[in-house]
Amino acid sequence: MNREIIEAIKQIEREKGIDSETLLIALEDALLAAYKKTPDSAEFARVDIDRDSGEIRVFQLIPPEGEELRVLPGPEPEIPEGVDPEEYEPPPPDIDWDAYADEEIDLVDVTPDNFGRIAAQTAKQVIFQRIREAEREMMYEEYVDRVGDIVTGIIQQSDSRYTLVDLGRVEALLPESEQAHGERYDHGARVKAVITDVRNSAKGPQVIVSRRSDQLVRELFKLEVPEMADGLVEIQNVAREPGWRSKIAVISHVQGVDPVGACVGPRGSRVRMVVSELRGEKIDIIPYNEEPARYVAKALSPARVREVLVDDEDRQATVIVPDDQLSLAIGREGMNARLAARLTGWRIDIRSESTHAAEQAGSDFDEDGEQSVSRCVALQRNGRRCPNAAVAPTRFCALPAHSRLAELEVAFKRALSPEELEQAATEEGYVQLSQNLAGTASDGPSQGS
Repeated sequence: MNREIIEAIKQIEREKGIDSETLLIALEDALLAAYKKTPDSAEFARVDIDRDSGEIRVFQLIPPEGEELRVLPGPEPEIPEGVDPEEYEPPPPDIDWDAYADEEIDLVDVTPDNFGRIAAQTAKQVIFQRIREAEREMMYEEYVDRVGDIVTGIIQQSDSRYTLVDLGRVEALLPESEQAHGERYDHGARVKAVITDVRNSAKGPQVIVSRRSDQLVRELFKLEVPEMADGLVEIQNVAREPGWRSKIAVISHVQGVDPVGACVGPRGSRVRMVVSELRGEKIDIIPYNEEPARYVAKALSPARVREVLVDDEDRQATVIVPDDQLSLAIGREGMNARLAARLTGWRIDIRSESTHAAEQAGSDFDEDGEQSVSRCVALQRNGRRCPNAAVAPTRFCALPAHSRLAELEVAFKRALSPEELEQAATEEGYVQLSQNLAGTASDGPSQGS
């Protein structure tokens, strides 16, 4: 029977990968505990299992005379509740057998006659328990190193609180807080998710997966884009509203490789596979740019941007868009602007062209009446403000049409109003404005005389 135990342990080592010595040591500890429960058991004893024959023997230690017993350090035993401290007998200490390894000590064989039956029953329990513990530990070690990786599983159970996903050797938990908006998880359906946490528990490793994590988008693109798996193209940043829309900024590390084209794929095949796995979530792929103005402009895709004014100190960008692109740039409930801000890390203020032009036309002087801008205040035919710099000490640039406005201000000794600047945007309006100003000037002195 003893030989059969050794063979069984070695077979477990081959099949399960569990060290046989670990099992044998655990079995010796369990047999010692079982022996101490037998009547008239020796106080200082140990169990030895022969590694070749499997023979099991119990030995009692005879302490040398006059020498203190060498025991393992440990906390003082606690007295059970309801037991008189004077009558309490503490359990015998654990002997430090390693301390006697290099010395000849007296050992007496005290193996009980029926110890073989006890050994067989104990061995079965210990081996099964150790196998379960070892398998749990191996599964935990396997999954704890895979946090951030994508896994494919089958939906086993789903309710309002959580969804159970079968990963094969272990069941993963998909909490409600990690589920994407509007997704349904039908029993038996196959689903991809990313591992966010692995916890060790008495029942085995508990794997937490997510469908909301930004990492899911990164890993799905790695599966579909060979250039990304090879490191030629990299996702620089991800901003996501799970179930609705995602924006990713991509960069190429190799000359001649288009990062956006690599992610889109032939006829959009690659990004279409990712969108399908995300159950129809829209994805905007944006080229990363170190220049903030260009990066912010691209991040507001699909809206067209006219101009971006950046404040590097406060990391704030004012974006000017055509009037018909304002709602598209902001997005439904501000989603497009919100995702662009999260993607770039900049605060974004979106203005329409007409609103920005009106604000600029009325804000050329500060509270003290001093000129506060160095940009030409003249308006172009399309209603936009001239982008050129003003020529000091005037408020206008060197363009002939705008220089004439500066001459008008000098001639009539006052600044033109926003309404007059708007009128002067066309040639006909300029002529009419000049006549009106000349008439006003000629009428003024006659009335004062």
